[in-house]
Amino acid sequence: MSQPVERPRRVIVTNRKAQHLYHILHRVEAGIVLQGSEVKSLREGKVNLTDAYAAFREKDKLELWLLNLHIAPYSHGSYTNHLPTRPRRLLLHRRELVRLRSMVEEKGMTIVPLQLYFSGPFVKVELGVVRGKKLYDRREDIKARDAERALRRAASSE
Repeated sequence: MSQPVERPRRVIVTNRKAQHLYHILHRVEAGIVLQGSEVKSLREGKVNLTDAYAAFREKDKLELWLLNLHIAPYSHGSYTNHLPTRPRRLLLHRRELVRLRSMVEEKGMTIVPLQLYFSGPFVKVELGVVRGKKLYDRREDIKARDAERALRRAASSE
């Protein structure tokens, strides 16, 4: 088996709320099918991951779609511009799709995009299979972060 090609990675947008709202159980990299004007708009950084999620739209098909990803229309585009929140197909190997489908069929699991980035000339999306955090889990995370910050402050002042 050949070694994967290491391409330069340039992050476009990160879903910062995902760490706060979810327990991330599994991560996977996927390609995404885009139109030309969408790629140009991504190069301008005009994208919003806030409400985006991935789902299998049909029960019998192994096609994963990214829904509610908002890519603003290209500023120099014409009437051929894309629709901002159209569904976009994700490109994964069959075995990865089967694995993701089996994980998502568990109760309370969903797939959310964690990061959108350029990998060389290609646009990739990092997906996470997640389970929602309860309010008390979020509070515990905040307490742990504050305690760690206090320890670092104490260590640096000595």
